[in-house]
Amino acid sequence: MPIGFMLLFVYVFGGAISAGSGSYVNYLLPGILLITIASGISYTAYRLFQDLQSGIFERFQSMPIARSSVLWAHVGTSLVSNLVSVVVVVLVALLMGFRTGAGILAWLAVAGILGLFTLALTWLAVIPGLSAKTADGAIAFSYPLIFLPFISSAFVPTETMPGPVRVFAEYQPVTAIVNAIRNLFAQQPVGADIWVALAWIVGILVVAYAFAMVAYRRRIS
Repeated sequence: MPIGFMLLFVYVFGGAISAGSGSYVNYLLPGILLITIASGISYTAYRLFQDLQSGIFERFQSMPIARSSVLWAHVGTSLVSNLVSVVVVVLVALLMGFRTGAGILAWLAVAGILGLFTLALTWLAVIPGLSAKTADGAIAFSYPLIFLPFISSAFVPTETMPGPVRVFAEYQPVTAIVNAIRNLFAQQPVGADIWVALAWIVGILVVAYAFAMVAYRRRIS
């Protein structure tokens, strides 16, 4: 789906969208990477829901392991699978003309931001995975997360949006994250965006982890 979005926006809408003087795929890629992660973590919630229904959690509770290790296994799997997805999307973007002069430190910074973002959203996915009544309910939470980049600077500059939409777009977390990654790729100063992005990501991670552990204790008690 993220690759489909990228193809659609670059080759169908890209000629009509003004997003600076550079290649539109360069502008678009940071937002597509966030959509890739947001769509990928829905499978974490689905797999967790399926494990609960199969009774495997009860088996693990009888073993001499930490109770939270089951959740961390799902989180670790999510990190690996989303890493693979992100690499595939970047490779497709390169075939479509994406170019960057970013050095190794900038790439490491991008990888760190995306890794923390994946970790935060994965723990967020654990909550519906534990509390949903159906498999569809477990993955439905990801739909707003996939839609959120569309109301941000991911596809067009926020300056082109009408008043209330512009205010929301400028102050929601995706815009800061996208701007930070875009500036790192473009070898531009990241300014306050990277700190705002990290604050949002760490805040989501802490809150999601706390609620996930509460939901887990309630589910296995």
